[in-house]
Amino acid sequence: MNLYPAIDLHQGRCVRLHQGQFDQATVYGEDPVAMAVSFRSAGASHLHIVDLDGSRDGATPHAELIKRMVQASGLVVQVGGGIRSVATAAAYVAAGVSRLVVGSLAVRSPDVVLTMAKQFGPEHLVLALDVRPRTDGTDYNLAIQGWTEEAAVTPWSVLESYLAAGLRHVLCTDISRDGVLSGPNLDLYQQMLERYPSLQLLASGGVSSLADLQAIRRLPLAGAIVGKALYTGRFTLAEALQCFANA
Repeated sequence: MNLYPAIDLHQGRCVRLHQGQFDQATVYGEDPVAMAVSFRSAGASHLHIVDLDGSRDGATPHAELIKRMVQASGLVVQVGGGIRSVATAAAYVAAGVSRLVVGSLAVRSPDVVLTMAKQFGPEHLVLALDVRPRTDGTDYNLAIQGWTEEAAVTPWSVLESYLAAGLRHVLCTDISRDGVLSGPNLDLYQQMLERYPSLQLLASGGVSSLADLQAIRRLPLAGAIVGKALYTGRFTLAEALQCFANA
């Protein structure tokens, strides 16, 4: 089980958004390269990077910055946000990115994602499912385009289509818990693992304490992403890594 500290990029800085709202961004660092290096110095082996501007706009404004983050830190890096073509994916792979995180593209252009899987191998792709609980509590809706739109398909149908195509790495974020330190949606992850036991599932959203990480450890997950809890001092990266040391 791997721990992924997260760096979200907006206008060249490390930020965290509240519920995905760009007008509610808190800046936690002016130098993302230095932040990535500091995570490596604290013992991290993996890093999760989100190009927030790219996710919203379908571009890659931070591509060169991300390349420098990868090269300077030496971490195993996965990147999401703004990956809309095979050429963009190839550029990130050439820059040393280990895994490409695809969300909106996987819904709107599955043929492109399947081409990526063929060209780079399914091990280098992560399917991102960003979900919101329905108001009646019966299921989840799938958000795309930087969480600004609701997809016409269900998260389950998208997941099943890619499992059939050989993809296994999935990152699932409960948007209602992201950035609010309310605890991860363990029931959602348990449900996904029970339905699809072959998943290499990454948890994201809501981690607020070491107790949350300990609860995540009890599930057969591939790893978890932590962001705001680190930046606000709920625990240190060293403490979080220790929680996962024997997982």
